[in-house]
Amino acid sequence: MNFLPTLSKITRRRLGFATLTIIAMIAFGSIAFYLLEDISMLDSVYLATQTVTTVGYGDIALRTRGGKMFAVVFMLFGVGTVLYALTVLAQAVIQSEIVEALGLRRKTREMERLENHYIVCGAGRVGRRIIRNLQKQNLPFVIIEKDAKKVASFEEDGAIILIADATFEETLNQAGVKRARGLATCLADDAANVYVVLTARDLNENLHIVARAVEEQAEPKLIRAGANRVVAPTIIGSQSMARALLKPTIADFMDSIVAESFDLVFDEVVVKANSPYIDKELKNTNISGELNLLIVAIRRKGGEMIFQPSADTCIRDGDLLIVIGKAEAMQKLINASK
Repeated sequence: MNFLPTLSKITRRRLGFATLTIIAMIAFGSIAFYLLEDISMLDSVYLATQTVTTVGYGDIALRTRGGKMFAVVFMLFGVGTVLYALTVLAQAVIQSEIVEALGLRRKTREMERLENHYIVCGAGRVGRRIIRNLQKQNLPFVIIEKDAKKVASFEEDGAIILIADATFEETLNQAGVKRARGLATCLADDAANVYVVLTARDLNENLHIVARAVEEQAEPKLIRAGANRVVAPTIIGSQSMARALLKPTIADFMDSIVAESFDLVFDEVVVKANSPYIDKELKNTNISGELNLLIVAIRRKGGEMIFQPSADTCIRDGDLLIVIGKAEAMQKLINASK
């Protein structure tokens, strides 16, 4: 029963009570007919079910006086029980339909209002980690997943969930792909990921798309389909294990950054037109001295990448700074660069 999760606890208790009452009435009537009429248990159950369902007696007739008297009383209680159960069941079904319709309308309105949000296609092991990161940073997102069981926990958190196939153009449009900032497709099938990338890229040329590659040979296909980045968890996992085996100290440091146990974060900061850092050399800013942040690289507006920039490097409008440092100082830099 798919509508059961949408019902309130009170309605579910009533529905369970009605069902148990019907079963108890049939069991009680079966035992009584078995003792009073001296018939087989199968015939007793048959008579009790006929009574409770108001079908009536036909092929099996009551013979004893006691059986007939019990049948009169049992008919009255049986019919009342069934009517009550049917009333509760109808109420539950109608309520579930109303709740589902209202919930779908609410989700549609929320998705229509979203802008610069993220779309996560697939809520498997990889997708769940992406969703948790988005939740941690309080970023707006939509989850697209065919299996409702996989997203049950996220629904309790108030996440916007679309139970549908992400490979369909209609589904991506419903998730607001034309207004989205980024999309991550982490389905378990490479062909499905390629199709999602193709469709999303066709709908939004400026969308930043990250795709999961289950097999290594799928990476070039996903790039050609329009993905900005392709991530192969198996390759990354093997590289991480090799680093942990050969260079454990570096591995511990990288893991500490990811886990934020040192309060260190990697981030990318875009320098906007009104930023106080524009046309200033790094040595003349407070990035290194006051904020104690380390700029690992600078990506120019035209795509040029400068690794380990010197103190004489000038910051320009539209530069993207790749920075490592304390989370609090990083936030100050982000606020100043807006």
